[in-house]
Amino acid sequence: MRRYLFFVNQPYSYSILRPLQAEIRRRGDEVAWFVAGCSTAPLKPDEKRLKTVKEVEAYGAEATFVPGDWVPYFFPGIKVEVFHGMARNKRGHKSEDESDHYRIRGWFDLYCTQAKGDTEKFQALAQELGHFSVVKTGWPKLDPLLKDAVGGERPRAKNEPPTVFFASTFSRSVTCAPQLADKIETLSQSGRWRFIVTLHPKMEKSIVERYRSMQGANLRFVESDEDLVPLLSEADLMLCDTSSIMFEFMFLQRPVVTFRTKMPGPYLIDIHDVEQLDDALAEAAQRPKELLEAQRHLCRDLHEFDDGRSSERVLDAVDQFLNEQVHTLKSKPLNLIRKLKVRRRLRRELAKTPH
Repeated sequence: MRRYLFFVNQPYSYSILRPLQAEIRRRGDEVAWFVAGCSTAPLKPDEKRLKTVKEVEAYGAEATFVPGDWVPYFFPGIKVEVFHGMARNKRGHKSEDESDHYRIRGWFDLYCTQAKGDTEKFQALAQELGHFSVVKTGWPKLDPLLKDAVGGERPRAKNEPPTVFFASTFSRSVTCAPQLADKIETLSQSGRWRFIVTLHPKMEKSIVERYRSMQGANLRFVESDEDLVPLLSEADLMLCDTSSIMFEFMFLQRPVVTFRTKMPGPYLIDIHDVEQLDDALAEAAQRPKELLEAQRHLCRDLHEFDDGRSSERVLDAVDQFLNEQVHTLKSKPLNLIRKLKVRRRLRRELAKTPH
């Protein structure tokens, strides 16, 4: 029986890692969670939590899975990057090669990639640096969406208004939550639209409170630590800015409207004025064929697998790495200053983590 560890530093990690946990358990193996820097409330009674570094060391996992860009280097076992999103650049003015997605910090032994494009870029870096391996596996978070959810047009009862899933990221340069609050409240009160609203966990508290206060018959506010994947299929379309969740939603083959996005394209309807929102939602609700076809092409580029079995491939890749590759790679760079910073960061994150 193998032992695995999940390293959680952001609330969105739970929905990324749970499909992997299900596959680990199906295989008769064991997994524990180590949470540093965010709420532990989403943990379920049957999920084992390790609270201290000593407990992690005693547990002795063979691999630690990380949906983020850092991990304590001194944890036992190999470190496996499974990513917190898909390979899309939010900055607009930089190429994907220059984005954080492809920055090698020297923490990981194995990168589990999602499609041809990101795999080739990481493999080129692996060949150049020699201290990590890359396997195209797909993204565990999409497993339930691809396996269980029914895509395409959502059946609605007669006279039921379309449901809009509104998600917004926190960065001031790209978030649309402040600008759209009044308009979304007006549209929800009109009865012509229903909204499911969620905001990034780092969103300003005043904005979060504004949207919480808007809850009513046609607007539901979802806390950032809830699992959003099951809620996506409840919506007919999405309203977003530059949050990567819009790409996850596109795998349902349902339209997306954005407000001043940094990632425009024929796969969405982008607007630049608040007063355009009602018309844009109405256009999206008609499910334009050209837009949906562009979505299909984009989804194939972002994530080649549509079978909902990425968690299986991730664990197979780890098995192969442990059996065949773990002793064949170069040593990671010393990075003494960076390692010191990680130890300090871990102490800070643990200090604010509920016990």
